[in-house]
Amino acid sequence: MPAPRPTSLPAVPLAELARLAEAHCWRPSCSGDLDIAPVDGYATGVSLDSRTVRPGDLYAALPGLRAHGADFANAAVSAGAVAVLTDPTGIERLDSLPGVPVLVCAQPRVRLGELAARIYGYPAEGMRIIGITGTNGKTTTAYLLETALRALGSATGLIGTVETRIGDRRLSSVRTTPEASDLHAILAVMREQGTDTVVMEVSSHAVSEHRVAGVVFDLALFTNLSQDHLDFHVDMADYFAAKAALFTPAHARRGLVCVDDEWGRQLVGRAGIPVTTLASVGRGQAAPASDWVVGLAPESRFTVIGPDVSLTLRPRLPGTFNVFNTALAAVALITMGYAATDVQESLSEVPVVPGRMEVVAGDSATDPRCIVDYAHTPQAVEAALAALRPSTPGRLVVVLGAGGDRDPGKRHAMGAAAARWADDLVITDDNPRSEDPAAIRREVLLGARESLPAEVTSEPADHPSRQERTVCSGAGRGDQIAHAVRLARTCGRAADNTVVVLGKGHERGQEIDGVVLPFDDRDALAAALRGRPYRPDDPLVPHGLEDATSAEEGRS
Repeated sequence: MPAPRPTSLPAVPLAELARLAEAHCWRPSCSGDLDIAPVDGYATGVSLDSRTVRPGDLYAALPGLRAHGADFANAAVSAGAVAVLTDPTGIERLDSLPGVPVLVCAQPRVRLGELAARIYGYPAEGMRIIGITGTNGKTTTAYLLETALRALGSATGLIGTVETRIGDRRLSSVRTTPEASDLHAILAVMREQGTDTVVMEVSSHAVSEHRVAGVVFDLALFTNLSQDHLDFHVDMADYFAAKAALFTPAHARRGLVCVDDEWGRQLVGRAGIPVTTLASVGRGQAAPASDWVVGLAPESRFTVIGPDVSLTLRPRLPGTFNVFNTALAAVALITMGYAATDVQESLSEVPVVPGRMEVVAGDSATDPRCIVDYAHTPQAVEAALAALRPSTPGRLVVVLGAGGDRDPGKRHAMGAAAARWADDLVITDDNPRSEDPAAIRREVLLGARESLPAEVTSEPADHPSRQERTVCSGAGRGDQIAHAVRLARTCGRAADNTVVVLGKGHERGQEIDGVVLPFDDRDALAAALRGRPYRPDDPLVPHGLEDATSAEEGRS
């Protein structure tokens, strides 16, 4: 589904857009060649996908991984595009002249955000925009913050990995951060509908690809950094540099940075904007130097202590990592000017975060506890299982896979992390994409076996204690989820056991060999609990989102 657009679309002169892009305008001459010429006409929208072009659009023909947008310029013009923006390579690829002005600049992707902002009336300037970046915790922190802001009286919008929320309308997301052309259209719709505050996840891809150009965040949050997306970034330093670029005057006015890891501490020294810092106190460990400190308190509470302010909060979501996500949201709210007592009350609201420690309930009190979580990095797998282990008196049954065409270096580490915590580990397919699923499973299995070579056996069995653990590997994600539920039901007291399915979380599709097939871990778990075969066309868990299936793990 194309991104929504505002109902009021004032026409912007193409000549003005050409000046903003520092572009030359080419027009077909009588001979059929392209000549530099003055530009006239107006644009009322912008798109970089020829399939979503509307009449009056500027079509941005950008280079892609598999094709160049210029190859589809004629289709865009046929759909009503009034001009084409492209690069020198693009103009050489035009098979025939599109019959409209062609604006040529060296880096159209760099310019696209500014152009989209102008076309849609600089919508970010009329609202308070909060950006959240980091490897893990972005989505949960965004939901916590957006829920609290609504409780505090703000009219909020949400843009992130799971969904885009505009008022009561919920649209499923294809990627964490939309393309610049869509982002500014969405912000314009939010402004048109009375939104005053937008909470938004910002991926490293988005910063690297200039998708947030034209937006200056009022507050930028950094959660953490660990291995991920090394299929896109050259190395961890390059990954960090993309995150750090958000904390510059061109992108943000103020920052809030977690300094628990070395990357956060580096970011503080590198940031070009005022930064507030937050750190946690580990058991028996001192917190790094910071403006705010998070520490555990008695009776399942935690404290957030800062300059002249002390809060005591009760975590509403499971896991130590969610203690910190909640603390980050609390400090963000105080940094934004809210009173500590109001912040404390607002965070008592419990958001439902799709695919993040999401419970899938069975029909019987004797069923095992079943959970779906998006953890797809070694650190996230470790954190999720560490959170579930203390609350699982019986066996912890883990279903895990790794995505194809994504950073292969994390597969071994993910298997190792899962094996350290699982009693029964079931390795299966995630989104294999163009890779051989069996080869991916072998890499994850190798990490698991090397992690606990003396304890991991090859076949599942009914083991009453963690002294004997099992690991198995098999194709067919739905079949393996059903197998995990059967294991949990037959090992000891089923109600004491936990089944957790990791990796895909909220996703409603599985990409296999270039085709995205309908698939939802939550529905597969629900079917297994009911003893039914999983049928993707028979959803059992409502999600309430508009739009198509998505299997875009790692595409941010």
